[in-house]
Amino acid sequence: MGFFISFEGIDGAGKSTQVQRLARRLAALGFDVVTVREPGGTPLGETLREILRNPVREMDPRAEACLYAAARAELVDRVILPALRAGKVVLADRFTDSTLAYQGAGRGLSVELLSALNAFVTQGLSPDCTVIIDLPVAAALARVGAPGERDRMERLGPAFFSRVREYYLHLAGQDPTRYLVVDGGRAPEAVEAEIFRLVKEALGRCTR
Repeated sequence: MGFFISFEGIDGAGKSTQVQRLARRLAALGFDVVTVREPGGTPLGETLREILRNPVREMDPRAEACLYAAARAELVDRVILPALRAGKVVLADRFTDSTLAYQGAGRGLSVELLSALNAFVTQGLSPDCTVIIDLPVAAALARVGAPGERDRMERLGPAFFSRVREYYLHLAGQDPTRYLVVDGGRAPEAVEAEIFRLVKEALGRCTR
């Protein structure tokens, strides 16, 4: 098996940028790296991404959770698991913790039910480590553009994102070995360097 790293954080924290920076760093060390994003990464996933991000589309939170889960099921089965079985390092821009934070803490759905749904669609797969890029809500929302330019999720407002952020930090407090919390308020180069250092340490602890 390979090594599976997920990136989490509220919208605007800088996850997508840091996924690509870490991918380049690991590739330079000789690792075979695959990057994926949620929702997306498969034909079905990209179609669902357009639906979920559409700012004019209203959606019941339960339907929202199920659409994210459907995209994740395809991504795990068609991309992530084959890559891991081939011994590759997989970097995921969001994974199961996003569902717990956004649809659970943010939307108010049952975390227990969402955890069961996650286990079903991922075939029990869990990241080896998760990088949480932490950033205050006001600073993060300032990065995502003017309100009229934001997608459906980015428009949910400060109170929603405060609940999401608090839940991510709650997860990190429960399992500080798996969750690597990084201050996203610094220059991108500084964030990149810390993530690279922490991930190298995590890879060094891997015995597979």
